[in-house]
Amino acid sequence: MNVGIDLISFYTPQYFLGLNVLAQERGVDPDKFTIGIGQEKMAIPPPDEDIVTMAASAAHPILEKVGRENIELLLFATESGIDQSKAAAMFLHGLLKLPARCRAVELKQACYGATAGLHLAAAAVAARPGIKALIVGSDIARYDLRSPGEPTQGAGAVAMLVTVNPRVLALDPETGLYAEDVMDFWRPNYRDEALVDGKYSMRIYLAALEECWKQYAALTGRKFHDIARYCYHLPFTRMAEKAHIRLAKFAALKELTGEELETEIGDSLRYNRITGNTYSASLYEGLTSLLDHAAEDLSGQRIGLFSYGSGCMGEYFSGVAQPDYRQHLFTTAHRAMLDGRTALTYRQYEDIFQLGFPTDGGDHAFAQYRTGPYRLAGVSQHKRLYERIA
Repeated sequence: MNVGIDLISFYTPQYFLGLNVLAQERGVDPDKFTIGIGQEKMAIPPPDEDIVTMAASAAHPILEKVGRENIELLLFATESGIDQSKAAAMFLHGLLKLPARCRAVELKQACYGATAGLHLAAAAVAARPGIKALIVGSDIARYDLRSPGEPTQGAGAVAMLVTVNPRVLALDPETGLYAEDVMDFWRPNYRDEALVDGKYSMRIYLAALEECWKQYAALTGRKFHDIARYCYHLPFTRMAEKAHIRLAKFAALKELTGEELETEIGDSLRYNRITGNTYSASLYEGLTSLLDHAAEDLSGQRIGLFSYGSGCMGEYFSGVAQPDYRQHLFTTAHRAMLDGRTALTYRQYEDIFQLGFPTDGGDHAFAQYRTGPYRLAGVSQHKRLYERIA
């Protein structure tokens, strides 16, 4: 019995800042961003959008297609939590009008959380094949202005429906795991912006990749060439390129040509390059980008996935693209969404960045900007108020 991703949908805010604009404001060569880290744009959520509205907008096309029946598990992965007690999953459950018979939980382990959710969901569905699980990764990557991490900011969400006999990707059961308590990236409760030791985090990322691959290869007997395409956690696109070059050397003792690098991971980088880091959603944003852009029909081919969450937790696993998977993608909608975004000026970006969320417990109505079908309408008595607008 196959279990895996039946449908996958991606959402990102309708505003972005071009990194050429940021480079000009910061007085640096634009190539530092476009070539150095491989990024062109970063998504900027307006004041009436947060992780819940993005998650709902990502899940909306899935529910419109298959309905809400038999969804008994909702797992919401994020490192941009909005409440210290109530799970973001509960806000999302209400906004999406999911069944009352449903486990709804928030998961956190940096950018790894959605992968934990995916495997927990697969186990639950395998145990009870009649149910469905909805997994969401939704985050806003935010760093201090003028910090090294600033050009890697971004925002977005990915929703995945997990079922038996999936139509998009059947998961292989074997995985490689690596956990270690390190301080490469963290955000204390008293800060809105994350802290990161960038070079150290890159070293840990690559070390975790090697350890996870060793276990995966030992458990499966598969070699580097047995995987047709590769997807990686994407703090920025150059990180995936570094990771894939390292894995090729480690696993296959080979130097990749530029053509091989582009073939094996290029399509998975397209969305991240123009949205920025989406934390828990980024690996699956990469998978969505690959499936939406691959010129070759990947049916029956194996896709490798490496998930990394700072702190740290890594996992290497794989899945097989299913026959006719292209018929079940939201490619046209994804491209229309990205093509229809609005560019911000630097001043608009900084104004949004500096706008603090009300903390006085009063009544605040938020102006309406361009969002998906759901928005954050305001706050009253410390309670967030959401609404569907489309």
